[in-house]
Amino acid sequence: MDVVILAAGQGKRMRSVLPKVLQPLAGRPLLAHVLASARALGARRICVVYGHGGETVRAQLDAPDLVWAEQTPQLGTGHAVQQALPHLGDDEQALVLYGDVPLIGTATLARLIAAAGGDKLALLTVELDDPYGYGRILRDAGRVVRIVEEKDITEDAERRVREVNTGILAAPAARLRAWLTRVGNDNTQGEYYLTDIIGLAVADGVEVVTVAPDSINETLGVNSKAQLAALERAYQAATATRLLDAGVTLIDPARLDVRGELACGRDVEIDVNCLFEGRVELGDGVRVGANCVLRAVTVGAGTKIAPFSHLDGTTMGEDCAIGPFARTRPGTTLADGVHVGNFVEIKNSKIAAQSKANHLAYVGDTDVGSRVNIGAGTITCNYDGANKFRTIIEDDVFIGSDTQLVAPVKVGRGATLGAGTTLTHDAPPDQLTVSRARQRSIPGWERPAKKKS
Repeated sequence: MDVVILAAGQGKRMRSVLPKVLQPLAGRPLLAHVLASARALGARRICVVYGHGGETVRAQLDAPDLVWAEQTPQLGTGHAVQQALPHLGDDEQALVLYGDVPLIGTATLARLIAAAGGDKLALLTVELDDPYGYGRILRDAGRVVRIVEEKDITEDAERRVREVNTGILAAPAARLRAWLTRVGNDNTQGEYYLTDIIGLAVADGVEVVTVAPDSINETLGVNSKAQLAALERAYQAATATRLLDAGVTLIDPARLDVRGELACGRDVEIDVNCLFEGRVELGDGVRVGANCVLRAVTVGAGTKIAPFSHLDGTTMGEDCAIGPFARTRPGTTLADGVHVGNFVEIKNSKIAAQSKANHLAYVGDTDVGSRVNIGAGTITCNYDGANKFRTIIEDDVFIGSDTQLVAPVKVGRGATLGAGTTLTHDAPPDQLTVSRARQRSIPGWERPAKKKS
């Protein structure tokens, strides 16, 4: 099977310099969703027909399994598919998709391909209460005979037809090639319509069959920001339904955004307004509080993430306590039972089991041992303006509040750093290290006062 994806549209109604097929849906370009469906079907070859903004589209989405065909000028859908014909094998079945119809499902497409077999023309059609703007499927004694476009409708009976064409079709590539050579442009738009092949197929005695999608949303295209927003909510609603069916507790399914892949264990609970990007894995019993952002994160079983936490590129173990208002950055690994509290930032660091940084701290480029307590206001000074340096904190260390560790530096096992310490040399194990000045009180000192004018 060969796939043709039509992606040459300019998308004027989007009012954007970004090509229409690169507009984001669930964090990925529209065309990326269609490509994923084509790949899931095991296509032998995928040809993308591009036009407006084509080089930008190619630069962002090019891959070894894609071939590209430019449509210049753009003279309609039939003309677009003609540009892909040199890349199609005559012995293959051809499937035509659209780069701005992102929710098309592989199950629906598999049924369409099966219906086409090796000798039929199969159309994906839907019935709409308001079919305005769509090409109508015209039948005679139940058999499809042709499609009439909205602008070419001349009879009221045709206008009342509710079954409409989605544009998605499957047919033998050799037949498609022959039909397209006979398509003309004698219509109000002066374009070569792909839909004209239906009449040609009927004339050639080729059976035209129809298949309905699992959901109308699969066939909806994007021509404006409003339509894009509507499809975004449809995508997220479908994602929420799948999670609910898998046993995930969503406090409000309407307030969830998954822009990647979310895998959940048993008894996971997700509160409102959470955003998941990239591949996110939540183990059994994980709780994610409201207004959290998780990007490329793996969370161990039993971990609790309090509201307003922002976790990125992090792997964490079981039974951790994160947040509220915690931030972890790429390269961070947290072992079992780690606590990262409010207004704590962890970057490119490894924190071993049962260690805690409960509030107001920055830990960057650091290896932290087990059972370490990092006091409030502690920071690792890992950057000198040009280079990054690493800090080593061994097991059972207690770091007092308002401490600065100037990397590269090592704190030995069991050491204690007094509050307010600025550590510039290694701290030995099992000793108290303090660097603050001795406290003193000055008798008779008077606070400066403003002079009266």
